[in-house]
Amino acid sequence: MPRTFGSWLSGSPLPESGSPAEGPNDYPGQRLGLPEHGSGSLVGSGRRILALVVDWFISLGLAGFLITFGVVTSDQFRFSWQGTTATLAVWLVLGAISVRLFTFTPGQLALGLCVASVDHRMHVGFGRALARGLLIVPVVTVLFADSDGRGFQDKLTGTAVVRR
Repeated sequence: MPRTFGSWLSGSPLPESGSPAEGPNDYPGQRLGLPEHGSGSLVGSGRRILALVVDWFISLGLAGFLITFGVVTSDQFRFSWQGTTATLAVWLVLGAISVRLFTFTPGQLALGLCVASVDHRMHVGFGRALARGLLIVPVVTVLFADSDGRGFQDKLTGTAVVRR
């Protein structure tokens, strides 16, 4: 019987469920104890990115409002381009406070998402929410995902973006 090309190079076959020590992985989030569909299931990257864009535009508007009314002067942000530093600061604070208080940012609210703790803690605390935001800033961490599709920032902080 003919073998598929390259099968002799690939070594022994991997089990269907991934590593036996990690448990079954039939769908994203199963090892985390999350459901496959519906409320509490993991969300794809498209909706997460769209929520991030909505949050950024909200932060851009709030930063412009703060600069316009003199709460923040543009001289404090000499190295920014049209208040980008102010926008980033507003985005970080808005994200950390809203995730701590409500489990979602305004953009995530608009798209029906929330940030859940996967390490069985009751809440995502302010420190973890802020750390999660700081890890998103370099963008590189968002590009790397684990087998469940969670970004590096979620893996490090013990969180996941799920459906509400």
